Amino acid sequence: MQERVAALLRHQDGVRGSEGAVVDDILAALDVGELRACEPAGDGWVTNGWVKQGILFAFARYDVQTVGVETLGGTSRERMRLTFNDRLAVKQNYEALGARCVPPGVARYGSFIGRGAILMPGFINVGAYVGDGSMVDTWATVGSCAQIGKHVHLSGGVGIGGVLEPPQAQPVIVEDGAFIGSRCVIVEGVFVGREAVLGAGLVLTASTPIVDVRGREPVVTRGRIEARSVVIPGTLPKRFPAGEYGVPCALVIGERSESTDRKTSLEQAIRKYGVVA
Repeated sequence: MQERVAALLRHQDGVRGSEGAVVDDILAALDVGELRACEPAGDGWVTNGWVKQGILFAFARYDVQTVGVETLGGTSRERMRLTFNDRLAVKQNYEALGARCVPPGVARYGSFIGRGAILMPGFINVGAYVGDGSMVDTWATVGSCAQIGKHVHLSGGVGIGGVLEPPQAQPVIVEDGAFIGSRCVIVEGVFVGREAVLGAGLVLTASTPIVDVRGREPVVTRGRIEARSVVIPGTLPKRFPAGEYGVPCALVIGERSESTDRKTSLEQAIRKYGVVA
């Protein structure tokens, strides 16, 4: 498929014709998890820019149309139809994948949700991957091509940013076992390591200072939360012409112990360090 996408890039006028059938194949493979926009490779991750380019071609290949699914509703068990007006259909293969979708949760066709995963009334965009046993809680959103590992908990109102352009840009990655607290926002390709715990309301962008305060001196990094870290919102002083004010940062206050159960709540994890977020 990669070669066919490259050929389509050279002859983009063919996206509506038979050459554009590669777009259909890419979305179908994404929808069942046979293909990923970004995937583990050795000790790191690799972004498949050609897959993201294929998704972008979908918006040129398909027309806007009314799409929807039929459902049973109410005590009368009457048929109802949930309808949308879009270029892509909604995901419908939950039963085959062994995943659960609670109304009115919506995932776009071309996203993947693993076995035992649950989508509450939230949203998962095209190209995103949600691993086995993960929870996308109420009003949480998973952006295009974002990668969510196995047994991850995205609490209520979490916003995981998406990225399609440029195609080689790394999406947000949240590795296995992470716990993301309510109303956290993670965007701009930030990486969250396995089993990390993020306190409620934390905002992480590529430029957000991540300050490790566990030692005698602070250590500042950006764009990456290491595995098993316990992280809460904080502020750093910064001087402006009008005076000194606190600007947002992330504080690494501890590490999840090996004895901590993966399902330990956020509150329990951070209370260990004498902090309540």
